[in-house]
Amino acid sequence: MNEAEGLRQRRPLRPQVITEDSPAQEAKEGSTYSSKVFRVTFLTLAATLTVPLLGATVLLDCPIDPQPISLKEPPLLTGVLEPNSKLQKAERLWENQLVGPESIVNIGDALFTGTADGKVLKIEDGVIQTIARIGHGPCGTREDEPTCGRPLGIRVGPNNTLFVADAYYGLYEVNPGTGETKMLVSTKTPVEGQKLSFVNDLTVTRDGRKIYFTDSSSKWQRRDYLFLLMEGTDDGRLLEYDTITKEVKVLMVGLRFPNGVQLSPAEDFVLVQETTMARIRRYYVSGLMKGGADMFVENMPGLPDNIRLSSSGGYWVAMAAVRPNPGFSMFDFLSEKPWIKRMIFKEAHISKLPSSLISEEKGGFSALVMQQYRICIWIYEDFTFIPEVSRLLIAWCLKSIWEISSVLMIVLGILEDSMCYIRC
Repeated sequence: MNEAEGLRQRRPLRPQVITEDSPAQEAKEGSTYSSKVFRVTFLTLAATLTVPLLGATVLLDCPIDPQPISLKEPPLLTGVLEPNSKLQKAERLWENQLVGPESIVNIGDALFTGTADGKVLKIEDGVIQTIARIGHGPCGTREDEPTCGRPLGIRVGPNNTLFVADAYYGLYEVNPGTGETKMLVSTKTPVEGQKLSFVNDLTVTRDGRKIYFTDSSSKWQRRDYLFLLMEGTDDGRLLEYDTITKEVKVLMVGLRFPNGVQLSPAEDFVLVQETTMARIRRYYVSGLMKGGADMFVENMPGLPDNIRLSSSGGYWVAMAAVRPNPGFSMFDFLSEKPWIKRMIFKEAHISKLPSSLISEEKGGFSALVMQQYRICIWIYEDFTFIPEVSRLLIAWCLKSIWEISSVLMIVLGILEDSMCYIRC
């Protein structure tokens, strides 16, 4: 063995590097640790809150049993449906003097309407007078409404008598001169085994013999109209009352929120607004088609409320809510999703539900539905709920008057121009 081979081989020494943690690195590690703690804490709190909430949602009773409703895509708001602001020219009359006027009629220069405080009012020469009251006080709250009464539809009979549909009490005849009231149909008396819970609107033949009226639901009352609308209940009916025989007949069943009604000029059919379905049904009361029914207009650009004859031969229709297109319609979105509606109504009390469930825009419609099924629409941005539009020619005004009654706002207006500029 030579000397070189006898030497032990030594590994090369690697330099030993001694480092200290820099402040930046310590801060980074501390930040990472804090983030982990925050995430764990947040997730723990979220789970703590969410799990009981979901459990409560499952266990809580839902006040409605929503049905899936299939609606077509709303029509585009173009052409005759294009939004405009013509009704912003209207002057508000008797603002803060009327409480939710609904239907309005005239006898000469005098106007008559029913209001949310249970009164039937006469308005003449600017003077407001209470001529009748079907219910009794107190009024003003949701709990009071069934005893207070809620006059909705109102019509003039052949002898200038008033026929009034009260949501809670039934059909009444009112003498506009003396204020005397006479019950015709009571909600306490079931009709063909089904109670009247939400008497809504009526239309009367020219001879005053037949009164056609809607009962929007046998389950829900007027104060629960949002429940009725969102549940999609199909227990509404169209009925006929004979003022001679005193008989009440059921003409149509299975309607989803039947609302306004209107006889045709020839009195051969009755139009029925089906609010939940955004359509108008037709029921034949005379002629070869008597007893039959068909669709008059469907897939309307809003939810139809009341309907009245137009002097041009068509029909004026008031819309309670818009189905915007283009745009997002909350009502259409929820229609086929009953599980979402259940969650909403489990979590929120009826009085606290957002108005966006019904009206996505602060606006409504006034629609002229012609016999040829063409539609002229007005969208007005200044009113949210507009139950009715009627046309009157009043001598002292020397122009057309529209009475637009809102559930929420005063709604009588005199337009600057005559309404003849509305054309399809």
